[in-house]
Amino acid sequence: MSINSNQLQVFLDIATEAVLAAGTVLRDYWGNLESIEEKGRPGDLVTEADRAAEVAVLDVLHRHVPAHNILTEESGQLGNLESDLLWAIDPLDGTTNYAHQYPVSAVSVGLMIEGVPAVGAIFDPFRQELFRAAKGLGATCDRRPIRVSQTTDLSKSLLVTGFAYDRRQTTDNNYAEFCYLTHLTQGVRRSGSAATDLAYVACGRFDGFWERGLSPWDVTAGIILVEEAGGNVTAYDGSPFQMSSGRILATNGQIHASLSQELHRVPPLETWANPHNFGKLC
Repeated sequence: MSINSNQLQVFLDIATEAVLAAGTVLRDYWGNLESIEEKGRPGDLVTEADRAAEVAVLDVLHRHVPAHNILTEESGQLGNLESDLLWAIDPLDGTTNYAHQYPVSAVSVGLMIEGVPAVGAIFDPFRQELFRAAKGLGATCDRRPIRVSQTTDLSKSLLVTGFAYDRRQTTDNNYAEFCYLTHLTQGVRRSGSAATDLAYVACGRFDGFWERGLSPWDVTAGIILVEEAGGNVTAYDGSPFQMSSGRILATNGQIHASLSQELHRVPPLETWANPHNFGKLC
């Protein structure tokens, strides 16, 4: 499918309208939640703010692009399932933060064209920061161009990650990576919002991000932001990123190979209980 830059700009403006509309909803609900529910997995929360923000996004998309395919975190697949244009929506990325009135959350609206992220808008309703990008059109924060950091040494980097909702039930989590990389870098943060993490990689606040257990609505907008800001997005091993895997490595490009290599070297979590092995981790 051939989409020109003018069309991409139109789609970017639609994504922008959608995230700003949802952001208004989230500010209205802030501190006024009446219902906080779990969606079947411990810690996987949904609130009336999530649902109302999703309605706001869908209203914008239905008005502008009724023939497109839509995938949302709360409602699933909607619209024209045959379309090669798929909008991936997270109306409130960081629901747990939001429910606890910890102000780190974002609205994320991204567009994939034939399965490839091409347009993205992420809005932080607390800091009032708007991140936008489209293929070939660059990346911005509040309409000003942004670029990834220039950190070249992993030991001088600041990283960010997150933990999947099933972390309590599976050893296939990134607890070991978190601790291991904390010893190799200037620090590893956990914000609780993958969209925010990717936006911060794009604007140079973080040098790298990795996480597993993610869905298309978590990363579609953020991927195009990082790429258009000059960064690199792949699988953990440096191979092309696969949306279906749920695993992502996004960096400024400068530390990409070394971070990928260190992720591969992380000792299995079960060996950490052995004090003789712990010294090898530092």
